[in-house]
Amino acid sequence: MDLLFDDVESVLDHKGHEVWFIGPDASVFDAIRSMSDKDIGALMVVEDGELLGTISERDYTRKVILKDRASRDTKVREVMTSNVVTVGPEATIEEAMRLMTRNRLRHVPVLRSGQLIGVVSIGDLVERTISNQRAILAQLEGYIIGRYPG
Repeated sequence: MDLLFDDVESVLDHKGHEVWFIGPDASVFDAIRSMSDKDIGALMVVEDGELLGTISERDYTRKVILKDRASRDTKVREVMTSNVVTVGPEATIEEAMRLMTRNRLRHVPVLRSGQLIGVVSIGDLVERTISNQRAILAQLEGYIIGRYPG
């Protein structure tokens, strides 16, 4: 593994490919409860195996609370983000971070051939980047003090 060019799939392999999702006709209340129960900030909105959008805490705050809507009476499809930015598993961590920063995203679905295979958060990518930097520094330190390779 070349740590400088680690890809999104390696992040998923480390953290897991589990995807938390909800249907578009569920209530926003159920979505928020699910996020709370799972300690996550976003859910994928999936129907019949197809990714339709995402719903996040940000969507809830801006499209329900600030618009004085009732979360029990509002359906996920009414407030979800449907113009979903995705990334492929082959994208480098740097490419994914750039995409997320440019689009102001905290979570991005990972698709392979149109199929949802995981979700990465900006936190996942930062954590992996820090871990990789520590490994590179350890390798350089070993080289400098004569333990290289090895």
